Amino acid sequence: MQRSTFLRRTGGLALSAALALGACAQAAEPALSPADARQQDLDVLYRSLVQYHPDLFANTPEADFLARKAEIEARLAGESDVDFSLDLQSLAALAGDSHTQVSLNAVADQVRFYPMVLTWYDGHWYLTTAEQAHGDLLGSEVTAVNGHSMEAVLESFSALLSADNPVKLRRQYRQSCNVADLYEYAGLVPEGGDLELTLAGGPVLAVEPVDAAALGSVSLARLSDQITVSPATAATEDFYWSAPLNDVTYYIQYNTCREDPELPMETFAAQVQTDLDAGDYSRVLLDLRNNGGGSDGVIWPLLAVLRQEMDDGAQLVGLIGETTFSSAVINAVELQEMGAVLVGEPASGSVDHFGSVGSFALPNSGVQVGVSTKYIDLGTLLDADAGRGVESLEPDVTVPQTMADTLAGRDTAVEWLLDHPEQLEQRAYPDAPLTRGRFVGLLYEAAGSSAPSEAAGFGDLLGVEWYLPAVNWAAEAGVTGGTADGTFAAARPLTWQEAAVFLVRTADALGLEPEAVRTAPLPDGLTAGAWDPDALARAWRWGLLPEDAGSSAGITRAQGAAMADRLQALL
Repeated sequence: MQRSTFLRRTGGLALSAALALGACAQAAEPALSPADARQQDLDVLYRSLVQYHPDLFANTPEADFLARKAEIEARLAGESDVDFSLDLQSLAALAGDSHTQVSLNAVADQVRFYPMVLTWYDGHWYLTTAEQAHGDLLGSEVTAVNGHSMEAVLESFSALLSADNPVKLRRQYRQSCNVADLYEYAGLVPEGGDLELTLAGGPVLAVEPVDAAALGSVSLARLSDQITVSPATAATEDFYWSAPLNDVTYYIQYNTCREDPELPMETFAAQVQTDLDAGDYSRVLLDLRNNGGGSDGVIWPLLAVLRQEMDDGAQLVGLIGETTFSSAVINAVELQEMGAVLVGEPASGSVDHFGSVGSFALPNSGVQVGVSTKYIDLGTLLDADAGRGVESLEPDVTVPQTMADTLAGRDTAVEWLLDHPEQLEQRAYPDAPLTRGRFVGLLYEAAGSSAPSEAAGFGDLLGVEWYLPAVNWAAEAGVTGGTADGTFAAARPLTWQEAAVFLVRTADALGLEPEAVRTAPLPDGLTAGAWDPDALARAWRWGLLPEDAGSSAGITRAQGAAMADRLQALL
């Protein structure tokens, strides 16, 4: 495995640990009026977003940012500290970036709350915390807030909460659903008004706001208090831990992309290796459902162990959920790159995303700001990401946690896995771009998957890819010599010229002498810029290339599979 190479390639892209942006830490001018102090903070915020964010206007035009800034400037003198902080938050939210956001911590003691909590389970919102007097309503589905559907509420909150996908927005709302000032700012509740929750079946629960100091004295009933048992896989405060679930299933919980100072990852990985060697496990579960990120490189000693276990025949399954975010999403996609299957629910983290967060405090209000400083495009690094982009990471097999299982102390996804020991398959993305790594993997399978005798030594490979044996075989068989710079470029989309060369060289390596099945001339799209016209002509004549080869749309995974099938049919 080539951990250091990969870390150099990513450049620590997903580190969520705050980086101080010193240029923003300006000393406040003592003579400023309150309005001028706010103006200065607003200017510093906007200037810093423009300066440090890699593409601030990717989702919202600059004109909209400036218009929003002008709206804020028009009311600086008359609004509360909380509303000013929310103004700043709404400006940052225009970035459409889950990592770029403004914190309300500086005004936390002035914020008002509704003594209730809503939680999302399996497509529905439920009341999970309420005042003791309303404890009998816990577990009721909430269908509307002050007459607004839950979809409309989320849409209103999207102007305030930083999110680049719907799952993150939902999670952000869940974490702030009791903040009264947010509802008022969004125009959903009149100032100082009650929050009216419409429950399934018709009842309406009115919840009065309380200030921060009084919230702690409110007697609350929580649905979680009704749960008397917990599953063996319940989240813990540990950085990571592991244990067998039965004779054939080994479980690892990875809760933060940080290294435990009392249990280094190298030591933990060695412990896992010892456990796996002592057992006969057909499946290993790696649980990322509680992991909100950190540094994506921490897990690599463990991935090396799991790769070996996969090579010995075990299936690796990654578990993801709403909490899975940032570096944990990168690790989840790396699991797919290894050939693992993801099970659970959509993650709040997007596959490609802005990240590597820098932080600073505004000079007068002390409001804390986080801003992304890099764009993490996993599609340039991993075949598993090809064609996905900025969207919530979806599991290959969706198994949502249900309310009924939660109340019964059951882990829905894990119990499903224990009940389904069969080999699981990754979700198909037939229209995704076909990469060099995937095509070589398909050709390797078509050729019989004979074990290569040595590694190819391409420095840009991670060392854990599912197609790594295929690349080694292809290099040994003369199917590929890599690119001009000595790398393999596994994640780069395959060209028709490369497809033809790989097909013909594989046929030659297998000693095949296919008969011509086509007499029609090469399509114009194939001949333009060809650097190996003989390979193109042979692959075309043998029928290994599809009739529409050369189209400008690029090669899809489905087309790659079809070409590999045609080659296999010649054997």
